[in-house]
Amino acid sequence: MTTTVESPIGRPPAPPPSGTPTRHNHVSPGTRKKARQARALVMPALFFSIALTQIPFLVTIYFSFLEWNQLRPDDIAFTGFSNYAAVFTGPDFLSSLMATVTITGSAVVLSLLFGLLFAILLDRKFVGQGLARTLMITPFLIMPAAAALIWKWSMLDANVGMVNVGLNFIGLPSVAWNTDFPALTIIMLLTWQYTPFMMLILLAGLQSQSREVLEAAAVDGAGPLRTFQHMTLPHLRQYIEIATLLGGIMLLQVFDPVAIMTKGTGGTKTLSYLLYERAFIGLDIGQAAAFGVVTVIITIAVATIALRTLFKVFMEGGTR
Repeated sequence: MTTTVESPIGRPPAPPPSGTPTRHNHVSPGTRKKARQARALVMPALFFSIALTQIPFLVTIYFSFLEWNQLRPDDIAFTGFSNYAAVFTGPDFLSSLMATVTITGSAVVLSLLFGLLFAILLDRKFVGQGLARTLMITPFLIMPAAAALIWKWSMLDANVGMVNVGLNFIGLPSVAWNTDFPALTIIMLLTWQYTPFMMLILLAGLQSQSREVLEAAAVDGAGPLRTFQHMTLPHLRQYIEIATLLGGIMLLQVFDPVAIMTKGTGGTKTLSYLLYERAFIGLDIGQAAAFGVVTVIITIAVATIALRTLFKVFMEGGTR
């Protein structure tokens, strides 16, 4: 007589006994209390942030619907969407938008490339590695206004600038950088200042790469170039995206170098400087407020795309 034993594989699991509490429906009083305490601790900072950012933005939106020029401070009238029409139909918006895209895009790409180069160099063990890393980070820690003054007078001045001294040393004539190549000077400064930011993110990516995998590739005969192309670059993709997106968001807000070095001339009038020009030179509060609202909307759009991409990067098992 043969006894057949049925395999449990494929059989649906038996239902839990009646009266057994389910784990996802049960929340202990201690957990609820901790959640209330966490919300209570966050609320003051949340209210402060709302009062500091959203209330002024709402006031700016209100001002954008007014015809209000400081040359006639008592002559204030509701003008509807005429300020927004002036923004989009005026001669400065498209050129400022193109200048913002050009300067921001060029600075992001160059700082990313130089940051990758320096990150690769600093990812090696050598004497004075900590000191070299600290010195490389220094440009990012300098105030933007101070950095702009240093580059305008000490580096790029037509008479005593260090760059022109170097050009004269090799027999080349001096160059009036701020007047002849204004957009290039802004891109050079921003690249110098934001390369350390890119370098730190990419260096973290390089240091998170498995050394065992690299050693196995070397044992299999892969050279440094092929290892970097087929293993290191795919590993750094997420970090490159993070550096590019965060750097782009920060560079969209750049104002100090343009105001100090070029005054918006030569294709360097970005949206931030155009807003300043309308508010403090043209004294047109209503139109400046409209420019500010449009700039904020553009920045929010870029930030939204960046944050969504970052969430995709950190999603476990997410696909692109």
